[in-house]
Amino acid sequence: MNDTTVARLDAAVKRYGPLTALDGVDLAVRRGELLALLGPNGAGKSTSISLLLGLIRPDTGRAELFGLDPQRIEARRRIGVMLQSANLPPTLRVGELLRLTMSYYPNPRGCDETAALAGIADLLLRPYGRLSGGQQRRVQFALALCGRPELLFLDEPTVGMDIDARQKLWTAMRALVAEGCAVVLTTHYLEEAEALAQRVVVLGRGCVLSAGSVDDLRKRVALTRIRCVSELDTEAVAGWPNVASATREDGHLRIATAQAEAVVRRLLDADPALGELEVQRAGLAEAFTELTRDAVEAADTDQREAA
Repeated sequence: MNDTTVARLDAAVKRYGPLTALDGVDLAVRRGELLALLGPNGAGKSTSISLLLGLIRPDTGRAELFGLDPQRIEARRRIGVMLQSANLPPTLRVGELLRLTMSYYPNPRGCDETAALAGIADLLLRPYGRLSGGQQRRVQFALALCGRPELLFLDEPTVGMDIDARQKLWTAMRALVAEGCAVVLTTHYLEEAEALAQRVVVLGRGCVLSAGSVDDLRKRVALTRIRCVSELDTEAVAGWPNVASATREDGHLRIATAQAEAVVRRLLDADPALGELEVQRAGLAEAFTELTRDAVEAADTDQREAA
């Protein structure tokens, strides 16, 4: 393991009876980056994180945390974890939970610093059990970062949060990465990964389908989106060469194409009154859908056969 790699899976295989959850996965997490781990349900995201946390062992291959066995206490003291659910004592006040968790670490953040970073300063005197679901998620985030982790695992961290709370959490994640902390993020909000991740790994059926920057993933999708105001007939445009689809939405003509330049030229020729022309390359959502389509279809086939 080199100096910048803080966790890794090396040819990791994990089976549950006849189901292969991970099939020879290689994964490296680097210091000072936010790595988004994406994939449809059953892709292997939770299994990958469980291996890196030492909650389960690979059947073959290797999992490492700071070059050590993930179950070693020396490694675990250097991480923070926020899973999808947490069973915390409902009668304890938030400040009490925070101070208790801080006591497990050799060099924790101060209580006030942690509360400010996680946006829970106004909750410290409230019993945990009386908080809303979104407020509880913010407290769980504070508990994950209070130990000053070098590596932070965030599993669907913003589920249940309103837009303002989600934006504050994004700001906190960026601050942690700027400090040199590595963050592993799993999320179903693709705009979250697009806004935050330096690197994205897409899993499907236990295998790595793609790994790289958001731009690298976008390049895997040939389609470009064209949006304009035009009175041209939608069905006629849909029949043009190089047009994958044409729809009308909110008064705008929307076109998907792999040959944007040729289609734009024809639009301008066909409609001199055309306005509000916008051309955008595919976003992460399109890339994700394209990459995982085969894996999702195969999973659906397996379910039908099993039934």
